[in-house]
Amino acid sequence: MAGFKETKFDDRLATQQKARAAMLEKAKLRAEEARKKLEETAGERKALATAREERRRQKEDEKRAAAEAVERAKREAEEAAKRAAEEAKAAAEKAKEDELQKMMQLLAEQKAARDARYAARKERLKKGKR
Repeated sequence: MAGFKETKFDDRLATQQKARAAMLEKAKLRAEEARKKLEETAGERKALATAREERRRQKEDEKRAAAEAVERAKREAEEAAKRAAEEAKAAAEKAKEDELQKMMQLLAEQKAARDARYAARKERLKKGKR
């Protein structure tokens, strides 16, 4: 049988220190890898957040543009309705004025006809008395 190898206390301490140093080195490597991975994911998250913010701004711009287009269309419709109302009012006033002119002309013609009949009757009566 191969004999039992007895290690000295100093050997055991040295082995323990080497093991601790190896574990510390492994932990440092893992921490460094984790830090690199964290930096990568942080960069990805930042890029995603930037893209999300850009999409939000685009949506806001699109909403604002749509609201402005709706407001502009509403204003144009109101202006068109106002112009149409003014044109209708002007046409109604012109029609009323034309009707008034026709009525005045008719009344003038009727008065002229009545005056002519009256004058003719007076003339007949004058001729008849003489």
